[in-house]
Amino acid sequence: MQTMKRGRQGFTLVEIMIVVAIIGLLAAMAVANLTRSRANAQTNRCIDNLRMIDEAKQQWALEHAASGSTVPVDSDIQPYLGRGAGVLPVCPADSAASFDTSYSLNDCQSRPTCIILPAIHALP
Repeated sequence: MQTMKRGRQGFTLVEIMIVVAIIGLLAAMAVANLTRSRANAQTNRCIDNLRMIDEAKQQWALEHAASGSTVPVDSDIQPYLGRGAGVLPVCPADSAASFDTSYSLNDCQSRPTCIILPAIHALP
């Protein structure tokens, strides 16, 4: 009499469920890291914009002999951003995507500030 050896033909339901659970756990970790890195990138971009605005404001004040209490307007600093015909930057967290809703220039003695997230997006 011959006995048939039955080989393993597939995966059990428990094995498939374990693999799916591991993939889900890895995906959750990846999404959390992606969200955190995106927030860090937005913060760094906004701080870089603030540096550019501050440098443009100081350059304008120097060329126009402005006093410390003088507050420049957007059109005053725009030529100093970029190479002659600069574009006013926008905070990456600003949904309105406008310079006026993103940044406050302040006077020439003070640093510019981010209106959207002033506690996080600030010059050091």
